[in-house]
Amino acid sequence: MKPAQPLSLQTRLLLLALGFATAIWVAAGAFALRDAQYEIDELLDGHLAQAAALLMVHAQGDYDDVFDTPVLQKFAPQVAFQVYVEGILSTRSANVGVEPMVTQPDGFYTVLRDDGELWRVVITREREPEVTVLVGEKVESRQAILWALVRSLLGPLLVALPLFGLALWWSVRKGLEPLRALRGTLAQRTPQAAEPVSLKGMPRELAPLVQTLNGLLERINRMVQSERRFTADAAHELRTPIAAIRMQAQVALGAGDDVEERVHALQTTLAGCDRASRLVDQLLTLARLEANPATQVAAPVDLCAVTRRVAGELAHVALARGQELVVQAEVPCAVAANEVLLGVLVRNLTDNALRYSPDGARVALTVQAEPGVVVLEVQDSGPGMSDESIAHLGERFFRVLGNEQPGSGLGWSIVRRLLDVYGAQAQIGRSAELGGLSVTVRWPVAPSGI
Repeated sequence: MKPAQPLSLQTRLLLLALGFATAIWVAAGAFALRDAQYEIDELLDGHLAQAAALLMVHAQGDYDDVFDTPVLQKFAPQVAFQVYVEGILSTRSANVGVEPMVTQPDGFYTVLRDDGELWRVVITREREPEVTVLVGEKVESRQAILWALVRSLLGPLLVALPLFGLALWWSVRKGLEPLRALRGTLAQRTPQAAEPVSLKGMPRELAPLVQTLNGLLERINRMVQSERRFTADAAHELRTPIAAIRMQAQVALGAGDDVEERVHALQTTLAGCDRASRLVDQLLTLARLEANPATQVAAPVDLCAVTRRVAGELAHVALARGQELVVQAEVPCAVAANEVLLGVLVRNLTDNALRYSPDGARVALTVQAEPGVVVLEVQDSGPGMSDESIAHLGERFFRVLGNEQPGSGLGWSIVRRLLDVYGAQAQIGRSAELGGLSVTVRWPVAPSGI
């Protein structure tokens, strides 16, 4: 079954407004009806009391005979009266018998008479002479007056309610025009459009939404531009080792019987393959980090053990160039990180120190605990870097000019990204001990609850 489509914002506003308006209209009508009923009863009770007072005055005169009042107009059957003098019926209306309508003390009463009709009766008495006057009115006549009043009011209201709904619909539609205009503007934009949406003429309620949308467009534009640069630079960097591999393969094919030239060409080909493989690995690592860094779960990891392992894996690189790789990491120091990614970070720092230091240089790795932090320091006796070059470290594919060592410049980008993921801080400068580059990374000590 196809799921029901949600109501539009305009329909929701109309239904809510009309629903509340109708509920308020009904409540106000009920209150007005009750108030009108009370006022009519008060008014007609006053008329009954006034009629009783007039009859009392007349009864205290010389009327001694019982008589029937003539029916003078159509409402006469709705009203009745009785006058008793000294307990004897003196005067009554034609639509009432000789028995008193009410035998209660003085006051107003609603009684059910023998004809099955409800009557509103007032009774009043005088002692000298003893006169009792009863005046009654059908409750039905009061209801007729009330409903006549309601009809006179209800008719215009019933006509006004649809007109009110139409006016409300037009008002809501007119008020939502800026939202429809914004929707149209966004619908007409091309996927490549990154310019912000204009706030000119935008209602105050929509301005924060449009500002947030503009902020999102700006971030998306920065990300797209960054990815475009990354793709172009990565294609360029991959093109270089691939071209070198192709060239060396051609040299090997054309070497003929020259075994030494063929071996050299094949060795160079293998080195190019290694460089391309390392570049691909770095690109994939950086892409994973930027795609979803939140998935890199942090757990207590011994930085000393990771540093010793990485140093052992890179020892053959140092030996091949006559470099000295020294590790001082004896006391376990736990940091909150992913063990594999922590190894990537330490490997990149160590590999950079070995790669960009001359043959026979010294590289020292030191891990120690300080109050509240764990410190990793990587130093080398190489030429170091200028302040300007240090400021550019971490930019994708940035490499120091004049350096002939193979590389892509992605190692520092990965290091920077990992530092951001795990809340570590790096300080780069000149090594006071070895004279080359010094990189000091500080991690918060891993909480025991992780």
